[in-house]
This record gives sequence, C-alpha cells and structure tokens, in this order.
Amino acid sequence: MTEEIFTGLDVGTYAIRVAVGRLVPSPEGGEQIHIIGAVEVPSAGVSKGTITNLEDAVSSISRALEQAERITGVPLNKAWVGINGSHIISQESRGVIGVGRSDGEIREEDVERSIEAARTVATPTNYEIIHVIPKNFTVDGQRGVKDPVGMNGIRLEVDALIIQGLGSQIKNLTKAVYRTGLDIEDLVFSILATAEAVVSERQKDLGVCVVNIGASTTSMVVFEEGDVLHTAVLPMGSDHVTSDIAIGLRTSIEVAEQVKIRHATCSPEDVGKKEEINLGELGAPEEEYVGRRFVADIVEARVQEIFEHIDRELKKIERSGMLPSGVVLTGGGAKLAGILDVAKGALRLPVSLGTTMGMTSVIDRINDPSMSTAMGLVLWGRHIRGVGNRGGFGNLFSKIGDMNKIGSGLKKLFKSLKP
Repeated sequence: MTEEIFTGLDVGTYAIRVAVGRLVPSPEGGEQIHIIGAVEVPSAGVSKGTITNLEDAVSSISRALEQAERITGVPLNKAWVGINGSHIISQESRGVIGVGRSDGEIREEDVERSIEAARTVATPTNYEIIHVIPKNFTVDGQRGVKDPVGMNGIRLEVDALIIQGLGSQIKNLTKAVYRTGLDIEDLVFSILATAEAVVSERQKDLGVCVVNIGASTTSMVVFEEGDVLHTAVLPMGSDHVTSDIAIGLRTSIEVAEQVKIRHATCSPEDVGKKEEINLGELGAPEEEYVGRRFVADIVEARVQEIFEHIDRELKKIERSGMLPSGVVLTGGGAKLAGILDVAKGALRLPVSLGTTMGMTSVIDRINDPSMSTAMGLVLWGRHIRGVGNRGGFGNLFSKIGDMNKIGSGLKKLFKSLKP
C-alpha cells in the first residue's frame, strides 16, 4: 500500500503545503491519482524560498506532516520535495558521445552517457546540479530527435537544460526535512512540478508560460515543442503588494494583509470613487477610513511591475507576446481580484488561472492555485516511478534510465545529511 502513496511537500515562505495522493482505477482504463489529503500550515523560518531558521522550519514542516497523517490515516515516510528561491539558475549544455557498437544501434546506456556528458558543465562555485533535463537529441547531424533509442548512428548529441541551486540552500532544506523523520524521494524545482499539474502536453507543444506568484518570489517556466525553453525566479511576490499597502496607508503589515485579502483589486476602474475601507474592522487600533480605489492603485502598480519583469524574461528568449497557449497563473498571489486583466494587458497574451489536471479528489483545495505546486509534486512522483500514462518529465526521465544515476550527486548528499 505504501508504494502506491505519493506525497508532495512544498516548503514556501507563507505556508508549508502537503498533498497526499494514491493510485485508483481510472474510468478510461488504467490508473490515475486520487488526492486523499491536502494540508496548509503557516510557515516559519523560511524567507524567499530559502531556510533562514532551521528549528522553526523543522517545526513548521513537522506540524504539516502531522496534520496530513491525521487527515489521511496513512503514515508518511517519504516525499517529493519542492525547492525554490532566487538562487536557482538554469543554463544550456550539450553532451556529445560516439556510439561504439558495430551495428551502430543507439541503446539506453548511450543516451545515459550523453546526458552524463552534458552534466560536466562548469557549475558556478558552491552550486549543485538539481536537474539535467534533456530537450532534444541529434543523431549524425539529424536534429530534433526526441527519443533516439533504437535508431542507428555513430555520433549522438543531446541539448540539455541544467538547473542548479546553491549547495548551502539545498543542504539546509534537506536537513530541515530529514530532521522531521521524512525521507526525500528527490528534490524538484518547484515551478517544473507546478507545470505538471496545470498545463497539458498540447499546451507545452504549442508554447506556454507557467507563472507561480508566491509570497516573496515569482517563478516562471516557458515550454515550447514539449521542451523547457527557459526558467527564472524573480525576487518579488505578493508580500511586496502587502508592504506597498502598509506604506501607502501608513498601517501595520497585519492590517495591510487583511486589506489585501478582503478588499484589494488590481482594477481601479472597477471600484467606485466613494467606496471606503474601515481599517478599524481589520485590526487597526482605531477607526480610520481609506479609499478603496487608492488601495487598488497601489496594488495595480506593483502587480504591473511583476508582469513587466516577466515580459522582460520572455524578451530574452524572443517569446514576448508570442506564446499561442498564453500564460497560466498559479500560486497564492494569483488569487488577487482583477489580476488576469492586468496580466493580459502587460504580456499581450491570453492569460488563465491554473487548475489541476490529471487527478481526482473530493477535497475542495485541489483547485486552489496556492496548492498547485504540492499537487504537481504528487504527479511528478507518479511519473518518475513509471506508473503514469500521461506525458511530462517523468516519462522523459524513465526513458533515459535510472533516475538515481542522474541525481547521484544529490542522493549522496542527502544520505550524508541524515541524522
């Protein structure tokens, strides 16, 4: 039974989120994931996606896991853990090998060797490789090959995207998780897991950008022809909106957060000029009335800035305004009223709110944009274990052999950190 349980752990700045899924028969035949538990607890000891206080982070993660075990009635022994933060960078790499067999047939071990060759990229000091994502292969000059196994050739090349993170941050996160008694199946770059949950293979083929607006960071990934084209983590998020409201209204962060959640909108034109907010009802020490349109102006300015930065990243890869499947927004920040209209105007693309695909549940939280990363980690785990029939990175990785080989450096690192 435990083999059929998939746990996703999303360690965020605002909250720790845990999703637990199990395999159930699908009406179309085969099997699909059914979410049996989704938990969110306030986060402590985490800032901008990185651990800043180990003890606080451990107790927050422990609290989330205890709640998840209580809700599901299942002991959680291991999980797929999301890693995020502005320290994560990506770079292109190419691996080239010769096929030595007399018949010239390319086998899985050749594909693995080519990926290992791509791994030998010059990493910045103190950085560790989190993922090596093969984009496409070239066999004897024939470009754009997705799966070269079984083909004939003497020269095999792979274009790969290397995702790297700061070694100290990786160690701190793994240490925090291990101290709760939980085993780590693998670390996954959070935005890649999020994409597994909210976009289809068709969208990835046509060209789509997934944007996760978190508390203190906004991460994005761009897909085209099924491949990861670009990733980025921007050091701004919905906490910056709260800070702007606090400064603009000269009030506390706690009151500003309540203003944002209950009354904020990104569309000032939708707000009547005479609408007012009583800060006294939201926790301020005394009654004070502020214009709701003034708050909307503040929120619109910051949200506009976030989307301008996203557009700047799209310009780097010459995809600004040129993604047929548009932009999919997820994360807690995507719940701001009117954010879709601001995004459409700033990015000149169709924009939609991400909803989870490829799983069932009786839990309402499954469609909460802030839970999409935890849900995506569950799907990622299912694909990696090779029991999924939907596409995605999992199927790609299963084609190229043993995952442990790809992440062997990190696996050794994890084991050395176990208490």
